[in-house]
Amino acid sequence: MIVIENKKNISDQEDIQSKGKAGENIKDYGTINVPGPPPSNIHCLTIIGQIEGHMVLPPQNKTTKYEHLIPQLVAIEESKDIEGIILILNTVGGDVEAGLAIAEMISTMSKPSVSLVLGGGHSIGVPLSVCADYSFIASTATMTIHPIRMTGVIIGVPQTYEYFNKMQERVVNFVTRHCKISKEKFNELMLRTGELANDVGTVLVGEEAVEHGLIDEVGGLYDAIKKLRELISIGKEEGK
Repeated sequence: MIVIENKKNISDQEDIQSKGKAGENIKDYGTINVPGPPPSNIHCLTIIGQIEGHMVLPPQNKTTKYEHLIPQLVAIEESKDIEGIILILNTVGGDVEAGLAIAEMISTMSKPSVSLVLGGGHSIGVPLSVCADYSFIASTATMTIHPIRMTGVIIGVPQTYEYFNKMQERVVNFVTRHCKISKEKFNELMLRTGELANDVGTVLVGEEAVEHGLIDEVGGLYDAIKKLRELISIGKEEGK
């Protein structure tokens, strides 16, 4: 009887602690405890805020650090449990080389991938949006296409122009290789005047990005996961 009573007391204490934690969550965070998700063969990768490269951004900036993503991508490629990647983007852009490095890694992985642009996929976020096997954009999301910009001291010599030109070509070539837009059309959108205040370029909203061939389809999370599971199934059938 003593053992049973002790077990009952312990169980009651655990229930009280659990309810107390749930109450704290509701009070502090406005949330309640929910059951954890079942094991999944899909890995969700998020690219949000500004893409941080070789320079550390101020602490108040919301950033995605490329040195954090690259080891994750290597681990995903090596994992036997993960069969697909869903890439969620809401980014203003950032470091060009860091963004291209991440995009190149995702595009060369053996696992199927689907991207979903929510909010925005601007600047170097454009190559990241199109690097997946299939891309979606929310109807209210936007994408800004503009030439590469650089701040700081610039040496006014012909070599500087050549460097900018080569870097721009890297971005344009990557984008046009991974989506349906032509190089001529992309350059036209990139150099368009009169649409952006104090800048050159174009803002595409939802369906416009699809019409220009930059993104495959307008859709949301359900559509992206459904498409990814289709790609995983196709990959398994081809593997057989």
